[in-house]
Order: sequence, then structure tokens, then C-alpha cells
Amino acid sequence: MKYCLQCGSEYQDGVKECTDCPGSALVDAETVSQRHIAVHSEADTRKFVRAAVAEDPLTAEDFVALLEKERIPVFCRPRRTGSVDMLTTGALEPWWEIMVGEEHLAQATQLLAQEKLRLDETSDDAARAAEEEELETEATAPPHSAL
Repeated sequence: MKYCLQCGSEYQDGVKECTDCPGSALVDAETVSQRHIAVHSEADTRKFVRAAVAEDPLTAEDFVALLEKERIPVFCRPRRTGSVDMLTTGALEPWWEIMVGEEHLAQATQLLAQEKLRLDETSDDAARAAEEEELETEATAPPHSAL
């Protein structure tokens, strides 16, 4: 039997390419096991640990996309669903936990730290630009008495 490197689907030996993942190589079971890829015929026993947190769903999506691009097994789970949870439970946990395969924790942590710095720099630039635009608008707006 051969298995897809990307999704873990099982194929007969004569098949050359995964039908679900065009271009993905098919390899033997030993190679799949070495790379910690779950195959459909086996139970998934991977252990996932928290690599980061995100304060909003958009940041969580960005983090997940980054890790998926690097082929790191990832999922995110909500820690709270809204402001009512904070009022009723007192939980001040972040919005989303970014969970990765235990064996990828170091790499994922490093990537996510770099992405967080990039996002922080971008938000600072956006805030400065918004303030400058607001000052320009106030400077060119007609006086209230003219309205």
C-alpha cells in the first residue's frame, strides 16, 4: 500500500498520485510513520499542545494559515465565545488557543512569535496613518459656524 504525504489517504501500489491532493507524492507506510502523518486506517494518536493565543478570530485565522503553509498540524479552539462569558464566568482567557502537534511546538512557537511582531508593527502603522488622516480632515474641514 501507498499513502498520500499530504492527507494520508491509502492507495493501491499502482497509483502514482493522490486524487484529492494533485501533485502530492505517494509513499510507503514507513515514510508516513516517520513524518507523523496520520493515515485514514489508523487512529490519530497525535498530542496537540498550545503554541500561542489569539485575541480575535482574524488573528487566529492568520496564525493557522501560516502554520498550515509550513505543513505544521494545527487547529484552533475558542476559549470563550463573547463578552457575556467574561461577565458570567469571570474568565479572562484569550479568545483562541492555537494548538499544534507536540513535535512541532518549537518551530510553531518561533513562527508565531515572528508573525505576532509583524502584525503588531502593521497595526501601529495603521493607527498612525489613521491619526494623520484624522488630523488632515480636521485641518481642512470648514468651521462649524459655516455649516
